[in-house]
Amino acid sequence: MFETRRSPGPTVRIAFDGAPLDVAPGQSVAAALLTAGVGATRRTPDSGASRGPYCMIGVCFDCLVVIDGQANRQACMVTVRDGMRVESQAGAPDIAP
Repeated sequence: MFETRRSPGPTVRIAFDGAPLDVAPGQSVAAALLTAGVGATRRTPDSGASRGPYCMIGVCFDCLVVIDGQANRQACMVTVRDGMRVESQAGAPDIAP
């Protein structure tokens, strides 16, 4: 679906589900994950079906991830930064009272 056209240059290191990924700075978390070959970023709470980035403009909420411990972040709306910890989101996280 995507063709990676990576030119030599600086990278930033993020971690996705504990695995280090060197990605181009300035791109969204969703774009970085897709470029790295990650398709699914969450599982639905009802059936556990895989979901991943779809619209890439913040409308659909299919790219929800946990970023640095904060759940329900839209990966397509957050820019990568060095040291960022991204985790796939499983179902609906508990909401604090």
